[in-house]
Amino acid sequence: MAKVSILGATGVIGKNVAFTLARADTVDEIVLFARESSIEKAKGESFDMYDALAAEDIDCKLTPSSQFSDIANSDIVLITAGAPRKEGMKRLDLAIPNAEIVRDYAEKIAVHAPDSIILIATNPVDVMTTIALEASGFDKTKVIGIGNHLDSLRLKTYFSKQININSSEVHTRVIGEHGDHMVPLLSSTTIGGIPLKYFIQSVDIDIPKLISRLRKAGNTIISKKGATEYGPSYAISNLISTIISDSHKILTVSTYLNGEIAGVEGVSLGVPVVLSKKGIVMIVAIHMNDYEENKFKQAAEVVRQSTDEVKSHLNY
Repeated sequence: MAKVSILGATGVIGKNVAFTLARADTVDEIVLFARESSIEKAKGESFDMYDALAAEDIDCKLTPSSQFSDIANSDIVLITAGAPRKEGMKRLDLAIPNAEIVRDYAEKIAVHAPDSIILIATNPVDVMTTIALEASGFDKTKVIGIGNHLDSLRLKTYFSKQININSSEVHTRVIGEHGDHMVPLLSSTTIGGIPLKYFIQSVDIDIPKLISRLRKAGNTIISKKGATEYGPSYAISNLISTIISDSHKILTVSTYLNGEIAGVEGVSLGVPVVLSKKGIVMIVAIHMNDYEENKFKQAAEVVRQSTDEVKSHLNY
């Protein structure tokens, strides 16, 4: 069992992650961290969650707090705080204001929870991963962005529904930027163990249309209901549970690269990694065709440019 602190716990994502984790009954305590002005809301969220958890006989401790001292001894500290993305807004549009928040929180985590793993959900997540890494001074294996985990889950679901097959038969992955420059690894996608390029010869599937839908997924949801909620929350909870359970699963998250994939270095991007309770155990080498590798390198340059602009604003 473990302790998880959520910074930004009264936001849509933060509170949903808290409740999802509590229901999973895999953590002893969840700190619902909020600004002083929102602490009453955090208390209200905890009361409401306790009522729901009582129906399932779950005894997870929920601790509303605005004091950083309460995150001490956390195994994982999740940063969800920041301005949400609105319809038509790109994730990179949020970079500077959110970077100021992430930098401040990462510095405080280093003081109050120096042995924790920092998980970043604040957008643009690839940029924020680098900001948190440098601000905290942590080893890069212990600063992790949610990266393309949700994108990979979405692509898996799209393939499953498109060809009417159980999603467990679909093995696919998205890497690169969590945004417009994401890179679906179609060359290594398999369905029922059959490489996609062979499988699609016998089924009717519009790959370009499917990928276009994937790139627009977040904005489509925002345009219809105002915010993405369940997908990101469950994806984040899944990452946390994977780390806490020490399962050594391979998931696609954002991490700072030093040349491990396609020689890209000095930038955080979504790549497959092995996760454990110690953080990132290893970055998994992947095979890409020339097109995918070029797109991955393009994504690196886009994120690098944005990261440099943010760091310049923050006087790094």
